[in-house]
Amino acid sequence: MELTTKEIIKKMILDSQEMVRDYETHSKKVNDREVADLFKKFAEECGYQAAELQKILENKF
Repeated sequence: MELTTKEIIKKMILDSQEMVRDYETHSKKVNDREVADLFKKFAEECGYQAAELQKILENKF
């Protein structure tokens, strides 16, 4: 089954949001401050990606 562009964007939004949650959760569990900070940074980046995809979804579809 082939997905439409809209379906792919929706899936990628959900994937990015899940990565945000995962990175945030793991940043609170690791003992290494450097790793925790890196995970927080990655969470922010994934959040940015999800927001950009959401804008495309709202504007084009």
